Amino acid sequence: MPLRLRERSLAFRASSDTFASCHAATLLALPEGRLLLACFAGSGEGKDDSAIWLALRGPGGWETPRRLFAEAGLPHWNPVLHADGVRLLLFYKVGADVQRWTTRVSESQDGGESWSAPRPLVAGDARPRGPVKNKLLALENGDWLAPNSVEAATAWDASVDISTDRGAHWQLAPVPLAHPAATAPPADTASRWPGLAAQQLWENDPARVFSWDGVIQPSLWQSGPERVHMLLRSTRGTIYRSDSADAGRHWCAAYATDLPNNNSGLDLVRADGALVLACNPVRGNWGRRTPLALLASADNGASWPERFVVKDGEGEFSYPAIVTDGTSLHLAYTIDRRAIAYAHFELAPWAP
Repeated sequence: MPLRLRERSLAFRASSDTFASCHAATLLALPEGRLLLACFAGSGEGKDDSAIWLALRGPGGWETPRRLFAEAGLPHWNPVLHADGVRLLLFYKVGADVQRWTTRVSESQDGGESWSAPRPLVAGDARPRGPVKNKLLALENGDWLAPNSVEAATAWDASVDISTDRGAHWQLAPVPLAHPAATAPPADTASRWPGLAAQQLWENDPARVFSWDGVIQPSLWQSGPERVHMLLRSTRGTIYRSDSADAGRHWCAAYATDLPNNNSGLDLVRADGALVLACNPVRGNWGRRTPLALLASADNGASWPERFVVKDGEGEFSYPAIVTDGTSLHLAYTIDRRAIAYAHFELAPWAP
């Protein structure tokens, strides 16, 4: 897909008087060219002082980020923004670690300037509900599909949380996946993401980290009245995929694609008749999180012949969030856990 890079900037940057680490951006395009971007930030992933931070982009650029939700002694994680007309929703996780987090939601009626008191998304449910990292998909029939997943002690499994009443109630639809017996960590450490050695993950025991198996953090798109699809982060060296023929109520067993994956986050959006996927095209469980690239598909994800490298070189350029406003692509991603970068691309006509 022909893309023209219009701008690069930093929406969040670590400093001595704000936070030392930030990660897991979510992005929302608003009317009149405005953008909202949220992430979690604090002294590190899973730390007691981590909170949800928000930044607004207007005509003059990015405004100063502000801490939105925080609770002493309770780590905050993975915000996800969604627009329902003028009503904006912000979902995020709270919990001591990823295996014990639950979901909260807050609402704004004034473009993100003020937010309601957060509440549990599904009261009394101890597992994470709603979106876990990537944006919701609003189907043509009005249903909302939230890409969901659970990271248990060894098994990672994906699902979709479905709402037919604009977020008032939710129903889970699992994605089948068989898990093999546990395996030992690979001996090769040279190609690993350096963040493991730097203890940037909430869990730092390699034996536990490499015992996790499965798929998480789906990214969704619709190709027909009842046909919905997802791509998934995996521990198995490639991006996985699952498909539904009944608007997300049932899913086929997740299966491997030819797309490499380093067990790091991805996101996609439909733009100008094509799918645009943001990811690290790197093969290997806990592989390096560089480069960050955009891949394009004109055949519903069967092939991805177009590639645009967003950021390359040493470091971490990861966890993309990508949206479109119809004429542009807006991309946010993590840089070395110390900044959230923003890139604005102008769309040129797609010619398969």
